[in-house]
Amino acid sequence: MRATKIVTLTALLATLTFASKAQERDDRATILNFKGIQFHSNDSLFYTNFRFRMQNRIGFTEKLDSETNGEWDARVRRLRMRVDGYIYTPKISYSIQLAFTRSDQDFDETGIPNIVRDAVVFYNFTDDFYISFGQNKLPGNRQRVNSSGQLQFADRSLVNSKFTVDRDFGMSANLSKKIGEVPINAKVAISTGEGRAASGTDGGLSYTGRVEFLPLGNFKNGGDYSEGDLEREETPKLSIGGGYSYNDRTTRVGGQTGKYVENPFTLKTSFVDAILKYQGFAYQAEYMRRDVDNPLNLDLEGKTAYAYKGFGINQQMSYLMNHGFEVVSRYTFVKPHQDIRAYEKQTEIIEAGLNKYMKAHRLKFNLSGNYTFKEGQFNNVNQKNSWGFLFQVELGI
Repeated sequence: MRATKIVTLTALLATLTFASKAQERDDRATILNFKGIQFHSNDSLFYTNFRFRMQNRIGFTEKLDSETNGEWDARVRRLRMRVDGYIYTPKISYSIQLAFTRSDQDFDETGIPNIVRDAVVFYNFTDDFYISFGQNKLPGNRQRVNSSGQLQFADRSLVNSKFTVDRDFGMSANLSKKIGEVPINAKVAISTGEGRAASGTDGGLSYTGRVEFLPLGNFKNGGDYSEGDLEREETPKLSIGGGYSYNDRTTRVGGQTGKYVENPFTLKTSFVDAILKYQGFAYQAEYMRRDVDNPLNLDLEGKTAYAYKGFGINQQMSYLMNHGFEVVSRYTFVKPHQDIRAYEKQTEIIEAGLNKYMKAHRLKFNLSGNYTFKEGQFNNVNQKNSWGFLFQVELGI
């Protein structure tokens, strides 16, 4: 028995060591490569792909009017495991994503460790059309739909934080076609409107739609949903997208995110975005706006709560240099509506960074600095302006 176990272990190690050759001989083998750990069943009726990624960071923030020594932020920002594959037929596929850090589980907002980020089943009618059922990202703004592992800065912009529609449970339909030579992607979703923390739903639902036009053709390797021109597009590539979300009678301040409130309200969110890439240069812009008839509310403890009503603009520019180094800058502007001016200030953020890509976005180093100022007053310490820096390492398979 012991000899049998030793032989079995030796064979397994040999399979992993010579993974590429084994894949050429027999696609039923377990392999380890850039796309994760893959397994095909002997009868080809089952396929799964395991991946993980983590983001370790350290940062510092100093408020100009503060008498303290500033605040340090040292932690594991994200640690996720993802499993994708199909069962019985490639037409029926699935995606599961789990989160293992507190800041990645919305724990502080809901008091619940929301480990499950994605749990969704797809039915692929054709290569161009599929539907989904389960918990997944809604077809919202581009930066939200982008994976956090495909970002140029350690975090998404403040515009995304204030207005995103994030994840939800429901159904979606996704279509990709060409009109002439122009690729077009259209996505619609009907969901609960309460986000991934919900154990049930109320009488209102959320309706979200998005359309994208690529007038200069498709990006290499889906680069329209990956920040930075790591593919060094040989010809200019442009994607223009826009959409709308109507969340009817939600019970959370951000619709799918934020604290729960006593009285439901309806959020109407619109967004327009674009991304341009050419020979290492990348530029992207995003505009988001949210309307709420009456944004003021009370949380479950009876304290004042409100939905963020207003608009925001985010712009990002970068250039990929030699040896995987990239310089990147970002400007963010968020303006609250008059209805919530007693609680929120106009905010602007200027950021600049230097990235080093070792294996595209799978292994990279981010170093960035930022300056935040309020009410358009760049040097006014009384407005609680602040500066800071952040260093993050991302590793994944």
